[in-house]
Amino acid sequence: MPDAPATPWRRRIGTAPKSWVLAMAAGVALAWLPFVGRSLSPDEAGYLIVGGQWADGSSLYGDYWVDRPPVLVAVFEVADALGGAVPLRLIGALAAVLTVVLSGVLGRIAAPERRSAPLLTAGTAAVCVATPLLGGTVVNGELLGLPFLVVGILAYVAAAASRHQVRGLLLSLAAGAAGALGLLVKQSLVDVFVVAVVLLLTSGAARKKFPGLLAGALVTIAVVVAGAWARGTVPADLWDAVVTFRVDAARELAGDSGNAPARLAGLVGALAASGVPLVVAAFAWKGRGDPSRQGPWTAPDLRVAAYALLTAELLVAFLSGSYWLHYLMALVPGAVLFAAAFAQRPAPVTRSIGISLALAGVSSAAAVVWVAAHPIDRPEEEAIAYLDDHAQRGDSAVVVLGAANVVHDAHLRADYPYLWSLPARVRDADLATLDGLLQGGQQPTWVVVARRSVDDWELDFTTAQAVLDADYDEVDTAGKFTIYRRRS
Repeated sequence: MPDAPATPWRRRIGTAPKSWVLAMAAGVALAWLPFVGRSLSPDEAGYLIVGGQWADGSSLYGDYWVDRPPVLVAVFEVADALGGAVPLRLIGALAAVLTVVLSGVLGRIAAPERRSAPLLTAGTAAVCVATPLLGGTVVNGELLGLPFLVVGILAYVAAAASRHQVRGLLLSLAAGAAGALGLLVKQSLVDVFVVAVVLLLTSGAARKKFPGLLAGALVTIAVVVAGAWARGTVPADLWDAVVTFRVDAARELAGDSGNAPARLAGLVGALAASGVPLVVAAFAWKGRGDPSRQGPWTAPDLRVAAYALLTAELLVAFLSGSYWLHYLMALVPGAVLFAAAFAQRPAPVTRSIGISLALAGVSSAAAVVWVAAHPIDRPEEEAIAYLDDHAQRGDSAVVVLGAANVVHDAHLRADYPYLWSLPARVRDADLATLDGLLQGGQQPTWVVVARRSVDDWELDFTTAQAVLDADYDEVDTAGKFTIYRRRS
């Protein structure tokens, strides 16, 4: 029997255990605080550089090119305007907190007559967004997109459950808008639309709200693309970056003989150590029965949608070819939806579910303590320290290839349009753009070369090396980087 009180359903909706959900959100905020002042990752630094100068320029976003949608760049633009690294990490912490709170709301909407529903969904979200094992402590597109995804899913579920025509339409429009914003943070975040398509096939009520969702999504995409166009980001070029480029990048990654296997092993190990698979398995096993009717407010059954969504998220994370740890953060909506689907059923919250959530919580806390005591190793820090000591205000630099935090943290200007290695390897595979920059009249003051990476990627560095030998002095070796300074 469900653990529901005997009060009317309308009152039960309004008396969900909000204090516990807020306590979990506060715990997540505390887990993020130790990392607010930590050094930036290459991705964080790169997006801050791109966002900080986004205007009509020579490339996709001002003078730089990156294969990400405009909402992500806009968020980093705001962070850069507010001061950079610390505001960015606070925005990330806010995204994590909002994900927990909104997941609690999703639980209440999915199973309004079950008092524990918000606790199950919010608790699942909390153990995910707090742990460094899923890429927590640093800010990325997956994390920033989570609030939009959870809002979109809960709005569509609420629209399908609503008996009021106008309210249902507004909720479906909001769901589409939120889903589109998630997609415009990172193009792989299609969670809202996966759920909508599944419910289109399994729920008559949700089927009626699908046109509203599409309308909300299309209007939002049109507005954002138009706004980006006004700032110099041409729609055709944006499509090439977020869609066409990913096909070319997949080919490049498929032939990558670098450390991708080691990253894949690390990804699998981190996911297992987080305890999240155990939580999902417990919800799936104990929630095998039919859903109970939730009074006049009956949300669609979310079990099939949960399986489909988590499958899609796993495919995105493990078939990308890159295997970065923060890809696991995109599994949060699927895990939360499993908790919501379980809450819709009369099965009790058993010891196995409690133990699995407790183990995931302990894993999350242990990971936070460990990373707080043992900061993430940044191989770029030696190069940053050297340039910070020797570079002058107004100097420019190029890192071959990637490691945008070297340029950002040393307060230099980046002249090369590709701040990440993958876009450079795909769009400047022959290094013609790099060679032209080094041979041109405005040579960068500093060139920082990760020689082993260049060799691993089998890039033809002959012309660039000849220019370095002729016009630059090799001044230092900082970890994996060789630093060159232009001769006066």
